[in-house]
Amino acid sequence: MNKEILKKLSYGMYLVSSKENNLLVGCIANSIIQINNDTIAISLNNENYTTKTILETKKFAINILPTNTSIDLIKTFGFAKSNDINKYANISYQLIDEIPIINNTCGYIICTFNNQIKTATHTIILGKIINMNEITQLEPMTYKYYQENLKGQTNKNAPTYQEKTNKSKKNVFICKICGYRYETNEDELPNDFKCPMCGVSKEYFEKL
Repeated sequence: MNKEILKKLSYGMYLVSSKENNLLVGCIANSIIQINNDTIAISLNNENYTTKTILETKKFAINILPTNTSIDLIKTFGFAKSNDINKYANISYQLIDEIPIINNTCGYIICTFNNQIKTATHTIILGKIINMNEITQLEPMTYKYYQENLKGQTNKNAPTYQEKTNKSKKNVFICKICGYRYETNEDELPNDFKCPMCGVSKEYFEKL
């Protein structure tokens, strides 16, 4: 069975946002489809704090990311938890219908919760569209563009994550938080080593 065929499926790059009381939450998602003229389906990992928030508050927004989105924004929203850090601290955003919408976006779609389908790892959330608008004329970012132009890593919780086969004789250390792989000739990581993707220390790396 060749899993490479899954890479031929089309994906976008989106920031799914929500709000829990005064806490602004959000995560990166790529599996979002339009079901009909008023229904959107999104797939989020069950462990995401954003998933928990949406299921509790029954409201969320989809920010369509453009190709000029910074890799730092994707790292922040893709590899950290909203209940650990303020993801919106260093970005420009506005509240629309009480949901955070980033300003550097192609546009947004705001939905209320309609239904859910739960799997072992992900929850498919159906949302009814209540508001949407175009903000810029920027080109939307595809998942292929993210991989090929930004050399982006894939969070281990993402539907598109695939563990790579190690064909080298080097030691490989993998980050248990974001899935980043680091190859080295050394048997151990330096004491001051930090993950270049999510910033955690060497204690969070596991040797393969």
